[in-house]
Amino acid sequence: MELSQTEMTRATAASGDLLSEHVRLLRDALSRVIADQLGPDALELEERVRRMSHEMRADPSPDHARALRAFIAELSIEQLHGLIKSSTLYFSLDNLAERTERLRLLRDQDWRSYPAPRGDSIAAAVAELRVHNVPAATLQRWLDQAQIVPIFTAHPTESQRRTTLAKLRRISDALAAMGPVTVNVENSGVWLPAERADLQTQIEEQIVSLWQSDIVRVVKPGVLDEVNNGLYYFQEVLPEALPRIYRDLERALRESYPEHAWRVPALLRMGIWMGGDRDGNPFVTPEVTIETVRMLRVTVINNFLETLDDLHLALSQSSQQVGIAPELAVCLEQNMEHFPELSAGLAERRPREPYRRQCAYIREKLRRTRDYTQTHTPQWSQDAPMPRPGTFYYHSSELLDDLRVMESSLRANGGGLVADGALRNAIREIEVFHLHAATLDIRQHRRRHISALHEIMAVAGVCSNYCDLDELACRSLLVQELTLLRPLIPLRLLVYSPETVEIIQTFRTVAAILEQLDPEVIQSYIISGASSVSDILTVLLFAKEAGLYQPERYSRLNIVPLFESDDDLKRAGEILDFCLKLPIYRDHLRLRGDVQEVMLGYSDSNKENGLLSAKWALYRAQLDLTAVAEEHGITLSLTHGRGGAVGRGGGPANRVIMAQPPGTVSGQIKMTEQGEVISESYFDPTTAHRHLEQVVNAVLRAGFPEVSVAPEPAWTTTVEQMADVARECYRTLIFETPGFVTYFRNATPIAEISRLRIGSRPASRGNSNRIEDLRAIPWVFSWNQSRHTLPGWYGLGTALEWFITRDDAEAGNGAEGASGIQQAALELLQTMYQRWPFFRTLIDSAQMMLSRTDMGIARCYAELVPDKTLAEAIYRYIREEYERTYRLTCDVAGFCELVDPTSELQRSMAQRTPYVDPLNYIQLELMRRLRAAPSGPEHADIEAAVLLSINGIAAGLKNTG
Repeated sequence: MELSQTEMTRATAASGDLLSEHVRLLRDALSRVIADQLGPDALELEERVRRMSHEMRADPSPDHARALRAFIAELSIEQLHGLIKSSTLYFSLDNLAERTERLRLLRDQDWRSYPAPRGDSIAAAVAELRVHNVPAATLQRWLDQAQIVPIFTAHPTESQRRTTLAKLRRISDALAAMGPVTVNVENSGVWLPAERADLQTQIEEQIVSLWQSDIVRVVKPGVLDEVNNGLYYFQEVLPEALPRIYRDLERALRESYPEHAWRVPALLRMGIWMGGDRDGNPFVTPEVTIETVRMLRVTVINNFLETLDDLHLALSQSSQQVGIAPELAVCLEQNMEHFPELSAGLAERRPREPYRRQCAYIREKLRRTRDYTQTHTPQWSQDAPMPRPGTFYYHSSELLDDLRVMESSLRANGGGLVADGALRNAIREIEVFHLHAATLDIRQHRRRHISALHEIMAVAGVCSNYCDLDELACRSLLVQELTLLRPLIPLRLLVYSPETVEIIQTFRTVAAILEQLDPEVIQSYIISGASSVSDILTVLLFAKEAGLYQPERYSRLNIVPLFESDDDLKRAGEILDFCLKLPIYRDHLRLRGDVQEVMLGYSDSNKENGLLSAKWALYRAQLDLTAVAEEHGITLSLTHGRGGAVGRGGGPANRVIMAQPPGTVSGQIKMTEQGEVISESYFDPTTAHRHLEQVVNAVLRAGFPEVSVAPEPAWTTTVEQMADVARECYRTLIFETPGFVTYFRNATPIAEISRLRIGSRPASRGNSNRIEDLRAIPWVFSWNQSRHTLPGWYGLGTALEWFITRDDAEAGNGAEGASGIQQAALELLQTMYQRWPFFRTLIDSAQMMLSRTDMGIARCYAELVPDKTLAEAIYRYIREEYERTYRLTCDVAGFCELVDPTSELQRSMAQRTPYVDPLNYIQLELMRRLRAAPSGPEHADIEAAVLLSINGIAAGLKNTG
């Protein structure tokens, strides 16, 4: 069913009206809280600052900006703190109202389009495959090998506390239940006036609680705090959201391919880095990893014990009324032998209810599994005091067997509908989460491996100068050690430096966890900064020494090179090809099912070379790696190490997936979910379902050549050339312009962000001030705060201008000829934008960041640089590139402005700009005071206010790092 233009206009207007009502309701509630908590003068101050900001935006004259800055400069720390807090809470509430309205609109779209599916739904993707004549058998084979894994990472870009998120969710629930604020007979729904008043009171109660709570963290979180924060989503959100995704997929397959008997495996699962990612984080120790695994398992067990309550209620079938399958009878007899005391009680309470007796046995096994998990400490090379087989669950398949025996028994005895209800959901829950919620990846930097191996080989007398060997010699030595039976590392006494011992113990801890706690929880070891074949073989050697790999017998870890730099991305295919030609590595891969994981780093590649060059290097690397995998007959599984911001590979997940090279998304795909992306995309079960629905839709569409769009050769040649120009422009500014580091360190709040307590990981690798050693997260975060947003677009404008004007010389002296050539070049870029998802996503991402840029405010941050001549010169470079990029991206996209003035993004930014601008000016004033007096009676209060302003601006721009 299609909507008429009139209906669409009416729906859009109604949506805007309802959103405005909700925003007004929340803003009025917040105003009452401010007046109550700080007094009417504080509310008047907040309203005055907002009025001045509105006037400045309506008439952007220097006089208005000076007046606002001068007014802010006269305020006390206490007044500034109140302004920051009120704006920060406003943004959080506004974001919540927008999220609630988006979900309501999606529901409306489902109704309006019915029976046709919504365009980004799973049903739409499956229907599109049917339209393109993808056979059912082909799709079934794709499903059988597909693996879609969002990975929650420990990167510190979540500026909101878990406490804040929980309170916001309560407000969201009340707001969604309330519906329209303006009540009349037609729209009052089921709520009486008193009931609606109760909902408003609940909202205001939570706002008061938010106001009286710490918005920023007082104590820097530890690694296990990060794990616990991540587990919130596995407790409160994902157990409801993921089963819905599977039901959507199963329904879509039946509707589009009714002739096929579908089998839907657990293709969508979750991963986690928290507690396993060691790269640059000295606080992730073997003990922390063990505790992380415990927390993961206990979370799933506790969740499933609740699921068993539903099963117990549902499975009340009596043996007096219906029979059971012989397999279930045998299973019950075995359980009676394992649990005689429990069996005696069940014989009295449940003599005729075999399914409930089976649930009771499952519950007892889970309790014992939880007890064992919480009390046993894995010890490498030691026999564990494992509970007796049959009395607990070591592998998730054992629990699935106990559930499936009930399922088959129900189906064999007229209970198919019952089997398809709570029991089917329970089986799917374990298929997806196993007994550990998410697979835990281990990550460490290549330099740590090399340093440790150098020391180990020297002590063993194998090689005294391993670090000095060239690549060919390293490969030869590593292959030799991998084929030898004798151990390189002593079993007991480790006479090495603490750093080397930590590397050894990490691998041994992984082995012990897999043998004694959970054989499935850890599957991949990621090598940060991988740049050679020897980096990969080194990890295989450590795995062999820990008993994780035994040639021709077993290999228990996927070895995953993470290619990040431009040079490494260019050589990624060559490195993989050489590895696959080595018999010892091919043996390892065969034992891993001939699946090779490779991770691509978006953040550091962007920091090194800028947006366009990094995007193209990643695109090209995927093509190279896919070609090598096809040549060697293996399956390639790519992990996309994306961040939240565009400058770190961020953006809407479905568009990013569709922008990948055709043929590289074969169903095996992983992607990191970081920081504020997690809290935004997995805020509640409905939001998580929406996000994962889009991901599965995109992977399905991108996974088949019949649907994906292949670029024309002229398009790839064009981007290849522009990438070189953009890279040179970017690197000239960042790495070759004298004084740029000084500008960055002074014109952004990088120093203050480094003190923000939003993660356990240090901001830099080591104590260096070099840009190369700074992590990508604070790099992007700092530029976004100061409204430069430089990592999300710098260099693109120069590249576009170069391509459009490069052939002017061929036109001779005729202006008309030059104009024609430029028009043809622009039209080619416009065609690429319209027809090539990669290029469209690139331009759209840059425009999204440009819409958050404000060069007027950025100039104010530039004034913080002591050397005014230097500040003016570098600011001028940045502003000129901004203006160039703004103009040319609009030309390429065919827009007069960066974004459609009627779009949600434009409305959202217009709504919140009068609040963001004052926060930037407040932050500037506080940074001046803090830097002018690094110590003093007000230092702690000023620093606290600066940190709060960072949170506020991040919430206002809906972006951190």
